[in-house]
Amino acid sequence: MDKILIIADLEGVGCATPRGLELAHRLGFEVDVVAFTYAPLKQLKLKPAEQVKVKERLLAEREEVVQGRIDKHSRAGQKVGLKVVWEKNIDRWVNRQCAGGKYRGVVKTGNRTESLVHTSTDWQLLRECPAPVLLVAKQKWDRVKPVLVTLDLSSEVATKQKLNSKVLGQAKGLAAALGVELEIITAIEIPTLLADLDLVDPIAYVKQAREAMRPAISKLAAEHDIPESAFRSKRGPVEKVITSRAAKVRAQIVVMGTVARTGVKARLLGNTAEKVLRHMKTDVLAIKP
Repeated sequence: MDKILIIADLEGVGCATPRGLELAHRLGFEVDVVAFTYAPLKQLKLKPAEQVKVKERLLAEREEVVQGRIDKHSRAGQKVGLKVVWEKNIDRWVNRQCAGGKYRGVVKTGNRTESLVHTSTDWQLLRECPAPVLLVAKQKWDRVKPVLVTLDLSSEVATKQKLNSKVLGQAKGLAAALGVELEIITAIEIPTLLADLDLVDPIAYVKQAREAMRPAISKLAAEHDIPESAFRSKRGPVEKVITSRAAKVRAQIVVMGTVARTGVKARLLGNTAEKVLRHMKTDVLAIKP
């Protein structure tokens, strides 16, 4: 049986648990919920036995709260496991658990208030988690409708072309499970340097780009039984094209591929998925190669 991992919210009611349970129910997946709690007990200068008691009490309180949330939002007969973990580094624990392919995805409420130089748990999961990561929006558009998938159809790199097929396949399956339409969008971004120096005719550039994408569209359409007319493209920066289209169609989930980065570049220059998350008012499912 396929299974997803839900990261219970640290504060407040949150939305990861109800949204994750709903999706798991529709997809026919089992669920594990992990609830994290941690406090620097050594700073309290307690005796070892007292520290153990405090830790046990905090774990029990956390379990009671999260279990109540599960009982409230789970469906009849739904298989949901709960584990309460004493852990400070949430992303490291989740990445280890997902390393063996145990989970089809991870669900977490997104936190989009971090600065560009601060590496939040969200960003770490996007970059490093082996499983697809669904970051759930706290505030959404009203009357959300389709699943929106974004593809990079201009790339000739084999790994990116394979990722396009993987992303499209999962998005189609998700749309079918939710009973909504599937929207496909591709951004055609004119290199800034060429545009600034007037070295390219924007209209001609876009026309050529669309012609160059036709073989990739035909291949994906055949692989996933989707009409070629369903593939849309729009000129502009990727993050702006995606957020604009998502807002226009009131997408409930945006599905996209993301490539992990490491070192200073990863901390200072967020990839496309991270840029999109800063502006998106809906759930985003990020899938790695």
